[in-house]
Amino acid sequence: MGESSRSSPSLFHYRIILCYIEEDIRSLQLDSAEENNGVVSPEDAKPEEVEKVDKMEEDPMNEVQTVSEPVHAEPKVKDKEVSAAQGVESVKEMEGNQKRHLNVVFIGHVDAGKSTTGGQILFLSGQVDDRTIQKYEKEAKDKSRESWYMAYIMDTNEEERVKGKTVEVGRAHFETETTRFTILDAPGHKSYVPNMISGASQADIGVLVISARKGEFETGYERGGQTREHVMLAKTLGVSKLLLVVNKMDDPTVNWSKERYDEIESKMTPFLKSSGYNVRKDVQFLPISGLLGANMKTRVDKSTCPWWNGPCLFEALDAIEVPQRDPNGPFRMPIIDKFKDMGTVVMGKVESGSVREGDSLLVMPNKAHVKVIAIYCDEDKVSRAGPGENLRIRLSGIEEEDLLSGFVLSSVAQPIFAVTEFVAQLQILELVDNAIFTAGYKAVLHIHSVCEECEIVELLHQIDPRTRQPMRKKVLFVKNGAVVLCRVQVNNWICIEKFADFPQLGRFTLRTEGKTVAVGKVTGLTSLSGSA
Repeated sequence: MGESSRSSPSLFHYRIILCYIEEDIRSLQLDSAEENNGVVSPEDAKPEEVEKVDKMEEDPMNEVQTVSEPVHAEPKVKDKEVSAAQGVESVKEMEGNQKRHLNVVFIGHVDAGKSTTGGQILFLSGQVDDRTIQKYEKEAKDKSRESWYMAYIMDTNEEERVKGKTVEVGRAHFETETTRFTILDAPGHKSYVPNMISGASQADIGVLVISARKGEFETGYERGGQTREHVMLAKTLGVSKLLLVVNKMDDPTVNWSKERYDEIESKMTPFLKSSGYNVRKDVQFLPISGLLGANMKTRVDKSTCPWWNGPCLFEALDAIEVPQRDPNGPFRMPIIDKFKDMGTVVMGKVESGSVREGDSLLVMPNKAHVKVIAIYCDEDKVSRAGPGENLRIRLSGIEEEDLLSGFVLSSVAQPIFAVTEFVAQLQILELVDNAIFTAGYKAVLHIHSVCEECEIVELLHQIDPRTRQPMRKKVLFVKNGAVVLCRVQVNNWICIEKFADFPQLGRFTLRTEGKTVAVGKVTGLTSLSGSA
């Protein structure tokens, strides 16, 4: 199928963690807090209406059943004892008046300038000093890649620097007046789209980087270019707000031309609408030069671009409003990576609820009871954290080799569902070689941090595009553009939720032979949860 059905641990994350190991060893200490499960009764979750497929009504058919509460094994795992000298370290709490936190994913075609723009943001926000920049400039020059030096801040491994392509999902942090941001620099090359899916599934907002250079915009936008696929994937994966930055405006073929900028905006607008974005409300266009830093931290000078009267990139990022998350919901944190560091450490983004040191949690689908020993948010050790935060959590009660990317850390009282089969509403995009979509169709399923092979076992109903109601006629197959309700089966137990309850854990894509063939949402859970 051309894609792995299991995500491999990211080497990039290991490099991040090496920087903190010394601090972690000093601060590691046994938690003497009393055990509690940290669960508060959840409020009813409101379904988000975010993508085109989501605007269709939920399935009214009676055969779509919600499973009963999962059955759980009794706790059998003893907390793993970790002995270490107690370090004197101030532990911060995530206070209510703290700056909000947002994940920003940079998406777009290869060579659009995503890594360069991300590197420039870190430089302008004071995260990288002049000496480091000079070192990167020399490295880039030695490789005859003078214009790539800013990208070196985000592209940290040798493969990325040699090819000039981001392979893994890079991560870095910066702050503005009102917001703490984590940059997810997603790969743009066709063969790395699964990595981009991993980045976008954790993102709150997207920055779509478009190259204004003559020929480069056209290459990215035409059929087969990554601009189209990234936009559609971003919407499907829940990136509801988009900043579309027209980069390389300083290029000699552009020279801050308003005509070129307007041409790109006019071509992108109808495509964004067809992908499900409300362009007036959820999308903002702005011109920049990632290499020079123009119109990024401060507005571009009128002598350079006399026609631009809008905000700079930092202002636009600060002004974006995203839906509030529920800190009192049942805890959910999909695991994107794991490693050993004086115990077992997991990494992920909190999608629901809050977590405290000393909490007892459940790792699903293997139903392992674990205890939270320490929580790290960015570089800080914290005593608790809420939804939307990217965390490293040290656990006792489970070994690193017993975890996989796609497992979910969840509350004990209300654990996430574990299934091998579910009902979904699918929108067929473009099947490879004009294939027919029918029972027996196989693809790779991407849902939050899960990547699994799946099979369509039954088509239940085709949805009428006009009435958005199921058609009465029995459906045996569908073609491109169809919307269909079907049963999907996977080989291994996966942790998912209905889209109406947890949008981020219930939306997915299907890919085959390197192409995204369908997007969908989970409408029913039909396997008996927790019986693996």
